[in-house]
Amino acid sequence: MRMTQHAEPAVTTPPAPGPKETDGRTAQRPLALRLLARPEVGVFLGAVAVYVFFLIAAPPVRDGSSMANILYQSSTIGIMALPVALLMIGGEFDLSSGVAVITSALTASMLAYELTLNVWMGVIAALVVSLAIGFLNGWLVVKTGLPSFLITLGTFLILQGVNLAVTKLVTGNVATDDISDMDGFSGAKKIFASSFEVGGVQIKITIVYWLVFAALATWVLLRTKYGNWIFAVGGNKESARAVGVPVTFTKISLFMLVGFGAWFVGMHNLFSFNTVQSGEGVGQELIYISAAVIGGCLLTGGAGS
Repeated sequence: MRMTQHAEPAVTTPPAPGPKETDGRTAQRPLALRLLARPEVGVFLGAVAVYVFFLIAAPPVRDGSSMANILYQSSTIGIMALPVALLMIGGEFDLSSGVAVITSALTASMLAYELTLNVWMGVIAALVVSLAIGFLNGWLVVKTGLPSFLITLGTFLILQGVNLAVTKLVTGNVATDDISDMDGFSGAKKIFASSFEVGGVQIKITIVYWLVFAALATWVLLRTKYGNWIFAVGGNKESARAVGVPVTFTKISLFMLVGFGAWFVGMHNLFSFNTVQSGEGVGQELIYISAAVIGGCLLTGGAGS
């Protein structure tokens, strides 16, 4: 009898997994190097170094009230720097943001005082004016194609003159009248310029607003469709338009966000000091832009945090 043997199939053992080979282009850098490459991280470390130095060299800085004052001054700049930063990421500038703050405060103060209205009527009117200024800046930039530097420089010069001229014409002075005894003042002051105590230290409400607005702006920029639009129009507006990004809406809305920030800071100034000097605000726009650049925004647009 003939027996047939069947050969068993050969079993191949897969090679032991080894380290993944890279050609240097796809290699992942360590987390520490990636963080240090971000401009805002370097600035943060520099700020920490400066803070530690003054803690050692200047004993008054160690006092809680001193720290609260530093945070307060930072918050009034930071609230405006947030929309300015978003606008810069979108590829535009607003040189009128500093005087727009004063325009907002003057509008609310003079309208309420001269017409004997509730202060809140002036606040609402100032919001409308501030948003209108932002809309006009954005609309002119989009429709004329001129650089926003030139458009907003013109707005800056116009507002600077209007602030002085209208205040002098209406009040006979370069400052508005005191509105602290008018209806609605106390309620508005609680919202825009109040303070609260923490551990015996008075904390201004603007610090809280600053942190809330920063968190909201970060979420919008990194987690929403609108944030993608901002990066897209700042990088290349024609490419963004080609893929369906509403470039006109995005740019105009960014300028209106700056107008909103100017209104908010203007209301804080008004209800903190009860009166407004019409010649203030000049030069503040450079501080807002500097804060945005130091925080990681590129002057060329399309990148930032």
